[in-house]
Amino acid sequence: MGASHFRALTLLLPAALALAAHARPARDAPPNIIFILADDLGYGDLGAYGQTRIRTPRLDRMAMEGTRFTQFYAGSPVCAPSRSALMTGQHTGHTYIRGNKEHPGGQEPLPDRITTVADVLKRAGYTTGIFGKWGLGGVDTEGAPLRHGFDEFFGYYDQRRAHFYYPEYLYRNAEKVPLPNRVREEPRSPGAGPAVVRGRYSHDAIAEAALAFLEKHRRERLFLYAAFTIPHAELQAPEDAYAPYVKDGRSIFPETPFPENHYGAQAMPHATYAAMVSRLDRDVGRILDTLRELGLDRNTIVFFTSDNGPSVEGGSDPQFFDSNGPFRGLKRDVYEGGIRVPMIAWGPGRIPAGRTSDQVWALWDVLPTLAELAGARPPAGIDGISMVPSLRGRGRQRQHDHLYWEFYEQGSKQAVRMGRWKGVRQPMMTGRLEVYDLEADPGETRDVSSEHPDVAARLGRLLDEAHTPSALWRAPAEGPAR
Repeated sequence: MGASHFRALTLLLPAALALAAHARPARDAPPNIIFILADDLGYGDLGAYGQTRIRTPRLDRMAMEGTRFTQFYAGSPVCAPSRSALMTGQHTGHTYIRGNKEHPGGQEPLPDRITTVADVLKRAGYTTGIFGKWGLGGVDTEGAPLRHGFDEFFGYYDQRRAHFYYPEYLYRNAEKVPLPNRVREEPRSPGAGPAVVRGRYSHDAIAEAALAFLEKHRRERLFLYAAFTIPHAELQAPEDAYAPYVKDGRSIFPETPFPENHYGAQAMPHATYAAMVSRLDRDVGRILDTLRELGLDRNTIVFFTSDNGPSVEGGSDPQFFDSNGPFRGLKRDVYEGGIRVPMIAWGPGRIPAGRTSDQVWALWDVLPTLAELAGARPPAGIDGISMVPSLRGRGRQRQHDHLYWEFYEQGSKQAVRMGRWKGVRQPMMTGRLEVYDLEADPGETRDVSSEHPDVAARLGRLLDEAHTPSALWRAPAEGPAR
């Protein structure tokens, strides 16, 4: 080869490499990020985690095409504090929102001073959107999502309004978007309550808005937080969702009708719960399909999880579906069934396919994980650690010394996990300490505190040390909250 030909090739090579890099994004380049959070979905509600009665083909396929985590934890056994842990990277001993505390227009607002995962990603150049349930402050408060790093919002600010699937309006940013529904308005839930006229299912409107966000911003680096409201009660689904579960007008399951109270009446609660989970499954599939159609699948990582364990509210029957899988407890419990939830990570070429991981992590690890994926720096003072090595299946993974939860309803509760050991104390600070060996007894059926006094002492110290006082949320031993 002559020198002139060599010089020509060396001049052309950088341009060719740049074109190739654009056509096939580098494996470690910052990806688009989609985080899907279901509401009150149990560990055992998906086929990939053992469900046999509810059809979840798209999530099961997502698990086969990605990595299924078996030891992932919610931030709390109820909605708002779990979402606060996700947003702030702090567990409930430190995060600002530690309970479902009512506030005009929604719940206790997250203060402006607090940095969220959306703040971090927006500063890193991401276009950010949330679609679904916020629950961390009303439209006119400092807790509104557009004041915490989000460019777009569509859905419910108020968790109580989000109980109802046929509201008279949703919000797009600060504006009400009317829906063709009419309700018997439930106190403290303006424009929402048991439906009189069912014209538009709110979840469908939210899912469509999320898909439109992907289309609109497909040429930008994006962060989509899909905080879907199903399968949280009330139990309601559109007619076309029932096809797998109703034959000749009757449920394929045994049914005990649920009478209206706060939630609307439901003649077929089992079939409806199943239909709602399958609707959620369908729309996760639509998101993955849209990524492929837009050519974004190899430049995107999608996460799917739940905010806490399954509920018994509104006619829900987790025992019938074995929604908590092999675990003890439900929503509002700090036993495993209340806080251990499914977690699936998917990203062709970025996340190993067909893999199951027993890495122990929690919602407060999401912020530093997404920050590292985005090439950004997380804020100081958080409890989470990056799980990028576990997601990629390569590299050395830093491990937690322990995970911690506290909860203020039902007299208050605390829990801590340290390796194989789990400690539970009810009420907080003063209750008797229970100790469980999760390797030998994942169902937490036998308290072994008396057999392992050294372990019990260590867990007790961690329970004391992980809690920092809060003016808004106080254990009985600390006196009343303000």
